[in-house]
Amino acid sequence: MISLKSNAEIKIMKEAGKIVAIAVRKAFDVMQPGITTKELDNIASEEIKNLGAQPAFLGLYGFPATACISINSEIVHGIPSEDRIVNQGDIVTIDCGAIVDGFYSDHAVSEIAGNADEDSIFLVDTTKKSLLQAIDNAKPGNRLGDISNAVETYVRPKGFELVREYVGHGIGRQLHESPQVPNIGQPSTGIELKPGLVLAIEPMLTVGSWETEKLEDDWTVVTKDGSMSCHFEHTVAVTENGPEVLTEI
Repeated sequence: MISLKSNAEIKIMKEAGKIVAIAVRKAFDVMQPGITTKELDNIASEEIKNLGAQPAFLGLYGFPATACISINSEIVHGIPSEDRIVNQGDIVTIDCGAIVDGFYSDHAVSEIAGNADEDSIFLVDTTKKSLLQAIDNAKPGNRLGDISNAVETYVRPKGFELVREYVGHGIGRQLHESPQVPNIGQPSTGIELKPGLVLAIEPMLTVGSWETEKLEDDWTVVTKDGSMSCHFEHTVAVTENGPEVLTEI
């Protein structure tokens, strides 16, 4: 069942989105080689609470932290730890959500710690730009496949693969709602995009194979071949005037 949100509900979700965007930015502002992922999680958690929201991920499905923090070959759902230290040149993804008045936001950003090599810069830049391509297609009259295809057609010529087992999703009173939003698809297919539809769009790129596996912690998803990965995500509302990004400052 697909839920369309009212303008008033989208306004609340935009507040939740702004809060999580601030929290993620605060964490990245202090990220440097030597910091632990637990320290980054603590910063995000404190900021969300100080701004009057609730962490969306903490306790959801049993997840033990405020943010998913994933490094290099870790694609998504990395558990913050005092033992996980950020090293020079690591690609670090902070994926986080906030709840305001019962409505969710979901946001992910990847950045490189310290000095970066050209390959890592290219991967991060391509992932970020593929998300922007997808957002441009989140407008009334388009179809869901137009969003998916926008990611795929931007990424493939750059030589990267796209994760298939984990996809974007609708969002609102629940973190995960219908429809699913794959990063591979055919244009002019799928449901019609209508004003009030809110989607969490999240390209996940890999340098090698698209195949994944889950670590023994039963959360962290990594590339099966150990190749580098990257992940960006915005919560986006389809409005009569086009796409509106809700997770930005």
